[in-house]
Amino acid sequence: MNYTVPILPLKQDIESKAVLKKCAKAHQALAELKGIVATIPNESILISTLSLQEAKDSSAIENIITTHDELFKSDYLAEQFASLAAKEVYNYSNALQDGFKQVKQRGLLTCNDIITLQAAIEQNNAGFRTQSGTTLKNEQTGEVIYTPPQSYDEIVALMSNLEQFINDESVCDWDDLVKMAVIHHQFESIHPFYDGNGRTGRVINVLYLIKQDLLSLPVLYLSRYINQHKQAYYRLLQAVRTDQSWEAWLLFMLDAVEQTSLQTISLVKAVKNLMQFYKVKMRTELPKIYSQDLLNNIFRHPYTKIEFLINDLQVHRNTATKYLESLVRVGLLSKHKLGKDNFYLNDELIELFLNSSEQQKKT
Repeated sequence: MNYTVPILPLKQDIESKAVLKKCAKAHQALAELKGIVATIPNESILISTLSLQEAKDSSAIENIITTHDELFKSDYLAEQFASLAAKEVYNYSNALQDGFKQVKQRGLLTCNDIITLQAAIEQNNAGFRTQSGTTLKNEQTGEVIYTPPQSYDEIVALMSNLEQFINDESVCDWDDLVKMAVIHHQFESIHPFYDGNGRTGRVINVLYLIKQDLLSLPVLYLSRYINQHKQAYYRLLQAVRTDQSWEAWLLFMLDAVEQTSLQTISLVKAVKNLMQFYKVKMRTELPKIYSQDLLNNIFRHPYTKIEFLINDLQVHRNTATKYLESLVRVGLLSKHKLGKDNFYLNDELIELFLNSSEQQKKT
């Protein structure tokens, strides 16, 4: 089909009454999420665990399937991964976290940032497409459903326009969540890279919310909602190209923001309550070894090991071993041998993530 990727902002007014009404609900849920996230004592706990969750769900959309078990058993710092899929998920998670640091530091999301993101996700430096021939096909039938811009110059021009739309507030006065949905559609339609466009586009969603101060941490995993409504997602993306059906697309994305905000609020509250339970038990039964840093460590790494404690707490091996064995003794961790390593599992935290995944599959 012929679809000319438009220059932003669009000429038509896409903020219908239904869209603005949905915006209000999505903003309310986002604001509540931002508030509850601020009550967790150490932001790295949520960044480490929830960005990994987002990476897992976003990769699943591209049929890169892994399990919580494989992820938590992997050690990114030592470059030891339980599977190739787990390695790809870690690449995505680290790209998301690096992008977050850049946006927080500079308040911008540029083409260079986007190129850096894609390079980290795909582990290559191919940059924007320079060769023609890229098409988007129906996975089942192989039929070409959309041909994105083919020339390098056109891709660069459209991405420069998108960069201005993202960063220059004076260009357009639409609601930020409407802009996020338009940015996502525009990026996926430009399809500027040979590989990794979907995952890069989903990172851009989160980083734009950070840039606009709608979130303080990258913890909104829209990818799970998209994965659960995959057919509708691709159908609505395409319907904008064929029929200019902006309202349906915007309502879908706004619903994604609202629903995933509410789900993440429940998960963050559960993590907070579990941390409080562990804190009381450690103070009562292990007063000599209790510290906030130790508590943070076993929530930041649901599968922890001696090396993680040595690095995070700056303690000797014997001390780290004593801490972990004590936590096993009082039932806060369980010990498992994997190859030459001992892993110490925060089973109740892992259970929270598994239950969250199962509940959200049912909604």
